[in-house]
Amino acid sequence: MAIDNEELLKHYELQETIGSGGFAKVKLASHKLTREKVAVKIMDKESLGEDLPRVQTEIEAMKNLSHQHICRLYHVIETAHKIFIIMEYCPGGELFDYIIAKDRLSEEEARIFFRQIVSAVAYVHSQGYAHRDLKPENLLIDEDHNLKLIDFGLCAKPKGGLSYQLTTCCGSPAYAAPELIQGKAYIGSEADIWSMGILLYALLCGFLPFDDDNMVTLYRKIMRGKYNIPNWLSPASVLILNQMLQVDPKKRITVKHLLTHPWLMQDYGCPVDWRTRYPIDRLDEDCITELSVFFKCSKKHMSSLVSEWKYDRITAAYLLLLHKKIHGKSVRLFSCAEKQQVSTPLAELKSKRNIDFEDLDDDQSCMRGSLDFMDKCILKEKFPFTNSSQVTEQALKDHSEDNLQFLDKQQKLTSMKSGNKENIKQIKVNMNANDNFVQPETRTPVVQKSRGKKNLVTPRKSEDVPHKAVVNSYKETSLNQDSNQDVPQEHTAAAFSPERRTRSLDLNLYQNDGESSQKKKGTKMFGSLERGLDKMITMLTPSKRKRPFKDGPRKIKAQYNVTTTTMVNADQVLDEIIQILPTKRVDFVQKGYTLKCWTRSDFGKVTMQFKLEMCQLSKPEVIGIRRQRLKGDAWVYKRLVEDILSSSNI
Repeated sequence: MAIDNEELLKHYELQETIGSGGFAKVKLASHKLTREKVAVKIMDKESLGEDLPRVQTEIEAMKNLSHQHICRLYHVIETAHKIFIIMEYCPGGELFDYIIAKDRLSEEEARIFFRQIVSAVAYVHSQGYAHRDLKPENLLIDEDHNLKLIDFGLCAKPKGGLSYQLTTCCGSPAYAAPELIQGKAYIGSEADIWSMGILLYALLCGFLPFDDDNMVTLYRKIMRGKYNIPNWLSPASVLILNQMLQVDPKKRITVKHLLTHPWLMQDYGCPVDWRTRYPIDRLDEDCITELSVFFKCSKKHMSSLVSEWKYDRITAAYLLLLHKKIHGKSVRLFSCAEKQQVSTPLAELKSKRNIDFEDLDDDQSCMRGSLDFMDKCILKEKFPFTNSSQVTEQALKDHSEDNLQFLDKQQKLTSMKSGNKENIKQIKVNMNANDNFVQPETRTPVVQKSRGKKNLVTPRKSEDVPHKAVVNSYKETSLNQDSNQDVPQEHTAAAFSPERRTRSLDLNLYQNDGESSQKKKGTKMFGSLERGLDKMITMLTPSKRKRPFKDGPRKIKAQYNVTTTTMVNADQVLDEIIQILPTKRVDFVQKGYTLKCWTRSDFGKVTMQFKLEMCQLSKPEVIGIRRQRLKGDAWVYKRLVEDILSSSNI
């Protein structure tokens, strides 16, 4: 498995996990050449099983769709055992979390978001696709507070066009159109309009128009088409909802008429613009110029490479450069990015001292300057179409030894034997006293390599402390129930849930530092350039120390997914929540000030996973509880978390 991860780590530096599902885990990462943040969706092929075609459908659709309100696909890496999908990172999280944090949105704010939803769906339909799984969980908020549509795994592109009838029953029950519930053939675009009506209702009201724990009762409500109209809805809002939530699909408003609907044009005076701002047949000259200079080829050749849209490293570099340009950043690739996986001390130094290393000149960065020669070596190795001269094995070895001497001088190390306790102590003293290196609080991500035998991905030893509670009896709200954590359940075409509810594999791409340091005893320092650098930086980086619990909670600014308390003591808040969870039939593990919680069905299947983190807020200076849904029905999660927080004395 390690070889699968190496291909990803050539181009990206992985950071924390930001989401997980039935068969995938999403990690935040940094693209080495542009230093832009991306989201990496990691999937194990064996775990995917019969869902593999759905992943292929999603990838194919995202390759063909380019729109300002659709999450951008950057790069696809497929190995023997894994699939890595690198996408645009949206730090604002799910629209669903934004709704529940505000209880409901004002008509003005709902109109802003819904215009963007209409724009995205109209574009998707214009390209011959029906999304078929529109819901707040599949809309992310980007850094500019704009929506991005995701999850095209259930989309369809009928060969006969959008007027061609579909028969596959899919999606989420609460958002499914009546014709799907009845098992009839349906038009994909018409089903999308119904789901958009449910979505708008959720924006304006903060809850669903059709909802029930009993699936049969829920289906009856949907087929009847009767829903409550809260008194705060304006007549114009009631009208547009009624036009979309028509049980007869032929009576529903079309997306074409939605573009010019009076409710959507109010305060704007213009129709919704559904056309893309980023057509793939038009390349940006500045980005092409930077790529051609960096990879040492002609602009014509680089344009032809980008125009192939293979969604490889070239496509990723171009699209991320374009992202930088759109956001007013310099259109620049960094020559030292190939070695960022072994220069973690600089990343740690940046985070501790708030230094912007992007603004430093080449001669101001010790790693950038000292490894300038290696840029050319690695470029030659990684990018075979460059014109640089070939570097001999002896030259690489000699330069590796020179760099070791350079770092020796900086750290004043007298010995590099990992087993010598006195020397390790000396390293730590020098690192505290030297301005160039400080001791990092997190483990240095190093790709370990060995000769002859491949290293498997080794998960870190868990530090979690389990707390058992009563088995959860919450009902599952998806037609396709979660499969057992140990025995995956097959996914059928008629299932409503878009995800296989199987236990995610913990794809830890980093090796255990303690184990790797023991293996390095008595081995040769530099077997090759990359392996030598890995070993050198590992020796210079102290082992990760567990952060003491008494250090206190993480300090953050108030966010929409943070519930503010009236208390100033994080330990008291934590103790209060821990006492409440068992009464709500919630199991959990505690790590510091974070609780990872889950519920189970009567049959032992995990139906819900979420995190609760106690955080120190700056304004006001009180303790906040940061919520994050990891798995399970969004509205069941909403009710459960609200119940937990309201039952506690915080």
